[in-house]
Amino acid sequence: MKAAALFVKALEAEGVHSIFGVPGEENLDLVEALRESSIRLIVTRHEQAAGFMAATWGRLTGKAGVALSTLGPGATNLVTAAAYAQLGAMPMLMITGQKPIRTHKQGMFQLVDVVDMMQPLTKYTRQLVSAPTIPARVREAFRRAEEERPGAVHLELPEDIARDEVDEVILLPTEYARRPAPDDAALVQAGEAITAARHPILMIGAAANRQRTAVALRNFIDKLGMPFFTTQMGKGVVDEDHPLWLGNAALSDGDFVHRAIDAADVIINVGHDVVEKPPFFMHKGRRTVIHINFSSAEVDTVYFPQIEVVGDIAHTVERLTDALKPQAHWNFKFFDQVRIAFEHQLAEHADDPRFPIHPVRLVADTRRYMPDDGVLCLDNGMYKIWYARYYRARQPNTVLLDNALATMGAGLPSAMAAKMVYPDRKVLAICGDGGFMMNAQELETAVRLKMDLVILLLRDDAYGMIRWKQAEMGYPDYGMEFSNPDFVAFAEAHHAHGHRPASADEFLPTLQRAFEQGGVHLIDLVIDYSDNHCILNEEIQKLSAAIKPEHHHA
Repeated sequence: MKAAALFVKALEAEGVHSIFGVPGEENLDLVEALRESSIRLIVTRHEQAAGFMAATWGRLTGKAGVALSTLGPGATNLVTAAAYAQLGAMPMLMITGQKPIRTHKQGMFQLVDVVDMMQPLTKYTRQLVSAPTIPARVREAFRRAEEERPGAVHLELPEDIARDEVDEVILLPTEYARRPAPDDAALVQAGEAITAARHPILMIGAAANRQRTAVALRNFIDKLGMPFFTTQMGKGVVDEDHPLWLGNAALSDGDFVHRAIDAADVIINVGHDVVEKPPFFMHKGRRTVIHINFSSAEVDTVYFPQIEVVGDIAHTVERLTDALKPQAHWNFKFFDQVRIAFEHQLAEHADDPRFPIHPVRLVADTRRYMPDDGVLCLDNGMYKIWYARYYRARQPNTVLLDNALATMGAGLPSAMAAKMVYPDRKVLAICGDGGFMMNAQELETAVRLKMDLVILLLRDDAYGMIRWKQAEMGYPDYGMEFSNPDFVAFAEAHHAHGHRPASADEFLPTLQRAFEQGGVHLIDLVIDYSDNHCILNEEIQKLSAAIKPEHHHA
């Protein structure tokens, strides 16, 4: 058989049933092999979107999503998606074509050293130079992509290698691979620090977003009565309607939850690493930070844990839960003050009538409609912080945002992949006008695939988050504004449905109607980022008035 067919059989052996991408001349043999296989080729309108979709597929399933491109510009268009998957710990395999490597007649036309380009962005990158090695290379790529810490891998299949004749030999995936168990001495040290603490607090990060770990953490919290908060990428690991949830560290400091963090003397950090934007800043000598993760801590000026427990996270949490019991000297009264103040602020603005819509009202109405298993897929902008802070995630992987690369343009493709993984769930893409227009062409893909998908487009006709930051830094308003198409007409031109609410009260009925009608819907909702300064100042003032200072470090 052709090597291209062997490659596809190796993909089938790994359980691949969808590939996202844009084919090219150099991988037509692979495309033909896909046509005759069980794998579905999802043709996108840009390779970057294909990469975002593959990465999200991997994030939600734990199995590497697969993206396909040709050589040269097709491969370079995957670079941002590679970084997105690598920094966000999302398993993804990229397959790129290449000219014949034994002989070719086109000189340097379209030639880029793609393997070298992918080296700093992936866990594993190889050019396939011999057809018989294909099964081993594919197996190794999937193993690297999916093992902790997950990430991006890349294989380049040259045109002449793809056409070579080869015998069929497939390497099957390992049935079971046990992760390392935590060290007993490290567990004892961590347990002693937690027991001796007066004000311990639990932080849940992205790497805790595994099914068994979520169960283990819920048992830990319930047994010990331990208050907890999450990072942005740890949202939903434990139900955020839990009475001990203190909030989300969407900002790095100065927020409600940071008052609790500042009062803690031991922080149990489960599943966070420094790739994600810091959820808090460490200060030497003030408190003990316990690092619980699959790998040891990467020391940084803002993160230098005193105790590390390295190994399978779920097993670590289970062992700690068995070994610990609630302590009479633990004091969580100040944490209760923080929680009450935060909940009061949410309730105050949940029905705010102003328009453009108040951020708390926007998130509250979204939460009112979306079911507990509904999935939000956020692009990057100030609204990402709004949803991280205000939206209570009830289940794991129901708020998908990127706080590692924090790239614009991923919201819509991510939502499309989520809908493919969860066809029976409601999926909402939330994008700013800047991020949406970076991959707006995928609206056609969503319509072609007959998806039931709703896109909430928050429009301010500018790169609003950067414009707000520009003003905060005291610079003149310059270089951030742009014009937009009529987004309702834009949606309809793609055979989707467009809506434009004219008041805060119209938003929720519009959202409900869009989901109930089915098909692809775009809601063009005007927002005003200038409110951010007033909102944050208002919150800080109320925070100071509502929460009494804590002196247990004095």
